Amino acid sequence: MTAMLPALPHADATIWLTDARNVDAAHFPRFASWLSGSEAARYGRFRRPLRQRQFLLGRAMLRLAMGQMLGLPPAGITLEERPGQAPLLLVPPAGPYFSIAHSGSWIACAVSSEAALGLDIEVCDPHRDVLALARQAFGAAVSDELAAMPQLARTAAFYQRWSASEAAYKLGQDAASSVTLVHPALSIVLCSATPLAQPPMLRTTTLASGDFL
Repeated sequence: MTAMLPALPHADATIWLTDARNVDAAHFPRFASWLSGSEAARYGRFRRPLRQRQFLLGRAMLRLAMGQMLGLPPAGITLEERPGQAPLLLVPPAGPYFSIAHSGSWIACAVSSEAALGLDIEVCDPHRDVLALARQAFGAAVSDELAAMPQLARTAAFYQRWSASEAAYKLGQDAASSVTLVHPALSIVLCSATPLAQPPMLRTTTLASGDFL
């Protein structure tokens, strides 16, 4: 008789998404006040305004999302920078799992109390030479497969594959779930170390506190 493997527990996850163009810049000083010392130092080193906004809004959204889960104010959540790695959650020490991603003006974060996560988003640019990128990143076989598709399907398929690869890399371990979410402008893929009980909820926000109630 074949032994039955124990079933893996199932987890839930939420993805928060914002377009920086819709976030009121008047909130930026308040968001910056939430940063830890190491985050503030990195924030101050960015020279490109877009990259600086991506960083600040990603950290603000993560704190708002965690605060909703834990019943904490955003300023009560402390993150520490780690070169080349995702930030480390210091307070609370046993907080939720998370992953942050950005592309163009879009910023996203995924949170789960139960499963390690890897999230990637990509703006689907129909003007990029995705066949050349696919040949370089994935090899000739994938490039040839994409070349046989109509242009719109080719672009979507390339970015989905790219996002899946990046999300798996961010997860840093074998994925039990890899979920692609539908969005009109983005490729969104979430990988998790534990199977998800249901597709992750996708919530759009302007980073107003009321969105997280």
